Amino acid sequence: MTPTQSLPSLDALKAQAKRLRSALAEEGDFIKHGEALELVARQFGYRDWNTLHAATGNRQPLPLAVGNDVSGLYLGQPFKARILSLQTLADDGYLRISLDLEEAVDVVKFDSFSAYRKRIQATIKPDGNTVTKTSDGEPHLRLNVQEAV
Repeated sequence: MTPTQSLPSLDALKAQAKRLRSALAEEGDFIKHGEALELVARQFGYRDWNTLHAATGNRQPLPLAVGNDVSGLYLGQPFKARILSLQTLADDGYLRISLDLEEAVDVVKFDSFSAYRKRIQATIKPDGNTVTKTSDGEPHLRLNVQEAV
């Protein structure tokens, strides 16, 4: 595995080991949970579970997942949306997110002109805010990550 390639969370890796162990048991191959963890580590290119665990770190995952409903502000406009896709970009926790808004928001502040958006794609930091900002210094997108379910 290359250092720039991101890893799933520890919970996801442990769940993968549990599924592997169950699948092997259904075929009559019984292994211990520790052995399943070691096999998962090798699948990701690590020599053992301890090395994979260290590479993954003890970071807290964002409470975001495809299909979750989220809320926040987009260009200053409040919205509610469903997450269509999530992609981890780097080990620093940045994510590429695609949202489908419940209702289109007007992203123009002029009275004589409107432009509505129903879908949003953005790169967000672990705090749920975009790096890109408006001219007044506010992030383009602010997700309420504590409320994500």
